[in-house]
Amino acid sequence: MAEQSTGSMSAGSYAYEEAGMAQEKILVIEDDRDVSQFVSAALARQNFSPLVAYDGNAGLLEARRLLPSLVLLDLMLPVMDGWEVCRRLQADEKTRRIPIIMVTAKGEEEDRVAGLNAGADDYVVKPFSTHELVARIRALFRRMTSQGFPVIRIGDLEIDPGRHLVCIAGQPVHLTVTEFSILQRLAGEPERVFTRDQLLTFLWGEDCYVQEHSLDVHIHAIRKKIEADPANPSYVQTVRGIGYRFRALISRP
Repeated sequence: MAEQSTGSMSAGSYAYEEAGMAQEKILVIEDDRDVSQFVSAALARQNFSPLVAYDGNAGLLEARRLLPSLVLLDLMLPVMDGWEVCRRLQADEKTRRIPIIMVTAKGEEEDRVAGLNAGADDYVVKPFSTHELVARIRALFRRMTSQGFPVIRIGDLEIDPGRHLVCIAGQPVHLTVTEFSILQRLAGEPERVFTRDQLLTFLWGEDCYVQEHSLDVHIHAIRKKIEADPANPSYVQTVRGIGYRFRALISRP
């Protein structure tokens, strides 16, 4: 494996590839060159195609140009911090569907909550094992595979897995990959009560340790986007002490 510079890439970025790889492109936005190359090598060994940007502005430009399958985003970046990169990716129709995993040393609960609320699909705290990181990436890619599932229509809500689209009263609503997966799972079996452990295993599998509170943050974000009154939800309801369920509303005529 070798570091390869490409003239078409922005300043402060490089491609890290191995011959014969043509799988998912993952953009690593990380200013620490030791960390970025360590992560890139680990991704290449798992048959991903990693690309690296060393500052936030270069990362944003590369995301817009390359439209990678996933962005691994550090928060403490030069030129433009990770929060602003995330905000701009989410605000741009061209890039808003690219899933984001924040990878950062900021590990306090309020940091995790802020990251997920900003639109990240997952949040990994440094130091981390590459096994854990790859497991989180593979879990996220599994969540993105929704082809072949039927369209779900309940009340004013429509969930179209094939197009990865959610509409309320005909108006599209943007959900992250993780938010969409949670909503699809709950709405696919309305009235069934899912425990937190069941949902965590469905989302991340058995290989990942994820705090339960991360699930609650995603649920809160879903409610803000689809509920008329998020404090008194009609669709995604909490079953105290157990987990969550999706209420089967009767469709209006």
